[in-house]
Amino acid sequence: MRWTYTPLPAGEIEAISTRAGVSPVLAELLLRNGHRDPDALARFLAPALAGLNDPFLLRSLTQAATRLRGAIERREAVAVLGDYDVDGVSSTALLVGILRAFGLQPHFVVPRRSEDGYGLSRTAIDRALTAGKPALFLALDCGTNSHEEVAYLCAQGIDVIVIDHHRSTEKPLSQGLLINPHVHADETGADAPWRDLCTVGLVFKLMHGLVKQLRTENHPVALTLKLRDQLDLVALGTVADLVPLLGENRILARHGLKVLQEAARPGLRSLMAVAGVKPELGIQPVDIAFRLGPRINASGRLADAALSVELLLSRDIAFCNDTARQLDAFNRERQDIERKITEEAERMIETEYAASPGIVLFSEAWHPGVVGIVAGRVSRKYNRPCVVLGNEGDLAKGSGRSIDGLNLVEILSGCGGELASWGGHPMAVGIAIQKTRLDAFRGVFAEAVRVHAGGDITARQLDVAAWLQPDQVSEQLMTELEVLHPFGQGNPEPVFGVSGVVLKQSPEVFKQLHFRFQFDNGRGRRLHGVAWKLANRLPPVGVPLDLAVEITWNHFNDRKLLQLELIDWRRAEG
Repeated sequence: MRWTYTPLPAGEIEAISTRAGVSPVLAELLLRNGHRDPDALARFLAPALAGLNDPFLLRSLTQAATRLRGAIERREAVAVLGDYDVDGVSSTALLVGILRAFGLQPHFVVPRRSEDGYGLSRTAIDRALTAGKPALFLALDCGTNSHEEVAYLCAQGIDVIVIDHHRSTEKPLSQGLLINPHVHADETGADAPWRDLCTVGLVFKLMHGLVKQLRTENHPVALTLKLRDQLDLVALGTVADLVPLLGENRILARHGLKVLQEAARPGLRSLMAVAGVKPELGIQPVDIAFRLGPRINASGRLADAALSVELLLSRDIAFCNDTARQLDAFNRERQDIERKITEEAERMIETEYAASPGIVLFSEAWHPGVVGIVAGRVSRKYNRPCVVLGNEGDLAKGSGRSIDGLNLVEILSGCGGELASWGGHPMAVGIAIQKTRLDAFRGVFAEAVRVHAGGDITARQLDVAAWLQPDQVSEQLMTELEVLHPFGQGNPEPVFGVSGVVLKQSPEVFKQLHFRFQFDNGRGRRLHGVAWKLANRLPPVGVPLDLAVEITWNHFNDRKLLQLELIDWRRAEG
């Protein structure tokens, strides 16, 4: 692993420290992430809900809110189709829940992966229409490219609203209303603070616009409805969908995590219980990414994601407990399948594709519903973009995941001729390809990655955000770092270099994979750390070391303890 650290001008660090009233360490982190403008810096450090922009600035949102207002006034039949990932599920629950509060009874469906495929397909639409022809149809987290499907609905006299955040190289929809800030960049602005909202964020903006319109009419529900209470759903989709946690995403995620921590929604309380998440200890993005999100996703990968929507909407405690246990069982099944595929994928890489800058894997035996998780695992392990595909008839279908600094949308834009379909965002995409084109796509994809990377990416690079002396690692530093939360895409958790560490006793290996270690900070304070999956590389005792660590809280026996999580170590230079 290659460590990189670029010192920043001391004068700039001092200026940020003085202006923001923060320590030099925090000032360096802010400066390293590009926070120089005083006004923008103030907004970043204090992301208030009042900082959300007027929702009507988004193209088509005024018309969409007005159409929903008409549906409420006329008590129209409404159908909602949302995607089966966490963003789609949380978007559906948010929209359906608020429309119910206004007296509507929207019928919702979620595509079944095995029957309907991805997105706004005809089979999923026809299933949504079995409850009767609605006056209004809303498609969430899909539909930007669905010209034929939207035309099919419109031909039946059904009004259509599509709310989506996936990028597209095709012409925008000519029928229906489309809310997608990536389609009309010239009108929404490439640097607009809502530019990188995922679908649940866009649905929240639409609900904000709807409530604003209805409040001008003194609608009794609109006057009492607290949109803040819905931010737990917004945080779920925003964190899980790997969108940058900057601008409005940062505001929504920061406040949404607080609402999630309140655990007022029975379904989420039940899900937290089976996932081992304790809201009283605080909710972090990692809890969504590795505990709540996978369980919500599991039903869509192996069964029907409508079950997850029902869980998020239900107030029935018994139903919530039973459903959460069911999702947990689905997740365990998913983990077993994923573990087997991951092992096979890693063997493929190491025997056939170890030298390729961009990896494309396929097996007839792989389940298309879990290959996205496998793609994420292998892309992180081998530090390069990976596409992992499973079997679906004549097609190989699956997902791609990228690494920081490489935009999959840009990479795939040069490979589109080989693909049957694709879509997504910079870090994650969905792909379908004729099996006969797999070899050609492998070559084109690897070359596109090489060109965009501009060099060798197979050697993992570790970016050190700031260097500390051992005595600077403290609870005070951790408290100060909390203003940077939530960490995620666009706002990475800082990796600190700690110099001059000397271990006085051998690390303690546990589970044959990990180890614990401790050292003196030079002022009589003992610091504790853990290293995950590094037991094959134990640091020496009695030798000055540099440690690359993340600093976290470890909750143990009702105590909150400072803990270092070791990412890498090396012998101290000089």
